[in-house]
Amino acid sequence: MKKTTMYLDAAELEEAKAELGASSDAETVRLALQAVLRMAASKRMKTFAGTERGPLMDVPRRREPARKGARAPVRAKRRA
Repeated sequence: MKKTTMYLDAAELEEAKAELGASSDAETVRLALQAVLRMAASKRMKTFAGTERGPLMDVPRRREPARKGARAPVRAKRRA
């Protein structure tokens, strides 16, 4: 935590507090900072959207498909 003195417009602070549903000035600032960080992360993720060029390849499966007549794998019992 860091203690900081800030000069904020009182009307804007009250409007933000009501919009965010915050109960204190500190909570209002904390929630607003979290919202800014979420928006920035969202913008960064959007830069990756659709960057794959060419046709998409099938992702290989980890298991081979079941063969006819093959036994099903035995699953471990859960402990209660």
